[in-house]
Amino acid sequence: MTPAGYLDNRVLISDDARQARDRLLRKITADNDLPALGSSVARVVELASSDDDSVRELAHFLLSDVALTQKVLRLSNTVCYRTASGVPVTTISRAIFLLGFDTVKTSALAMLLVDGLKGRHGQSVRTELNFALSASVIGREMARRSPFKDAEEAAVAALFKNMGRLLVAAHDHDLYADIAQLTEGGNLTQAQASMQVLGCSFDMLAESVLQEWQIPDTIIHALAPLPQGVLKPTKARQEWVQQVAAFSTAAATLIPRMTEPGADAASRALLARFGAALNLNAAKLTELLTTVAQEARALTQNADLLFGELAEALSDDTQGAHETRADEELPLELLLLTGFVEGADDARHPSGKPLHARDLLMAGVQDVTEMMATGRCKVNDLIMLALETLYRSMGFRFATVCLRDVKTGQFRARIALGDNNAALQRGFVFAAGGKRDLFALAMENNADLVIADATSPKIALLIPAWHKALLPQTRSFIILPLIVHGIPFGFFYADRVCTAPEGVPPDETALIKTLKGQVLAALNSR
Repeated sequence: MTPAGYLDNRVLISDDARQARDRLLRKITADNDLPALGSSVARVVELASSDDDSVRELAHFLLSDVALTQKVLRLSNTVCYRTASGVPVTTISRAIFLLGFDTVKTSALAMLLVDGLKGRHGQSVRTELNFALSASVIGREMARRSPFKDAEEAAVAALFKNMGRLLVAAHDHDLYADIAQLTEGGNLTQAQASMQVLGCSFDMLAESVLQEWQIPDTIIHALAPLPQGVLKPTKARQEWVQQVAAFSTAAATLIPRMTEPGADAASRALLARFGAALNLNAAKLTELLTTVAQEARALTQNADLLFGELAEALSDDTQGAHETRADEELPLELLLLTGFVEGADDARHPSGKPLHARDLLMAGVQDVTEMMATGRCKVNDLIMLALETLYRSMGFRFATVCLRDVKTGQFRARIALGDNNAALQRGFVFAAGGKRDLFALAMENNADLVIADATSPKIALLIPAWHKALLPQTRSFIILPLIVHGIPFGFFYADRVCTAPEGVPPDETALIKTLKGQVLAALNSR
């Protein structure tokens, strides 16, 4: 069903409102960027933290988008997320491990929305995006305190709660301004004003678009309006998510000009409506908003959404705050100079290998060491981190981990990163114990191979036919065998489309062997 048809079945509207709404929906439908945005959003939403492969899938999704990768890493290194050790976060896998799956997931969703919509109509869209991002942070904090399983859906629902307002602001600014004007006097609520202008509420408009994006019904139902008046506690998870989504959106409007959280009139009204239902009092609300404000500020700064007065409102309110956390008043770029620096890996050899590959490898080894020390990391997550470290540190075009399938006697790619990785992963399979080629020799001798020029006649003779057919442009690559208890378990493989005459110096070789050794230690301890 089209969005228009979906809405027509919900309400009776005036001709003027119908025409305005249909004009808006035509603009939304004609937006060629929205389907791709919806597809990306839906893909992230469906990732569940309870799924064993979720961390790998989320990391894989983020790494397929260079801009999104940079933003998540930049966010991971801001003041409010910095680790106690002060070690910069340089890999997506470690960001997920340290910040938590749900934090990275909702932050990535927020950034996808920002990238898809922030270029439209300036301040109004930025304002709505700011509120959406702040609401998602509030929802995430509420989910952490929830007794319900899979409570993280509340953060996703909170992010989407003002999707209707955001879509109107992005696609028909005149209608957005008309609705805002009707609510300024205080005689009409936003729902009433949007019904008068569009013949549907913002929530209904959001529902129609999210239906098109195939967002799960549990999240869409959480956008429905709640009963008026004081809300009661609920034992139903779906109703709780609905309450948190509404609360988060309302609370987000308090953050920009927060003076006395929990004590001012707006806070008291919020507590009167949601306090009993969500187990909040003035002290808890104050603590919640104070915690959330810093995270929301980091997220909006990282998303490049600070705009005019809103930027000033989101900055610290008091001189005391500046004295306590002096680094918070510095531009984000300066804060990151001591650790992760966006764009720092731009300096590369002609092959694509970063000039500071050693530093990146060392950071990756330290990441793996810290993850192993916690005793709570999964082997699959560790392998993903090692693969990502190799891929990013050495500037490879394509990287994969191949494991031996005992049933079929084949080596098959299980995880892949880089250009055209999905298709290459499907094709990267070959019989174990076949012809004596580079792969067989590496596995038989447990020898790490670094091929600087794959076109060299001696090397070309040892490259198998399946590799030449699948990766004809490869000019340099590495093979790192994984031998567990004397049995070939698999290997790391990564390549470039350029030769690499710079080679791999001894210090980098030692770090690569250390990284591989850490993975083997985890595999041997299983």
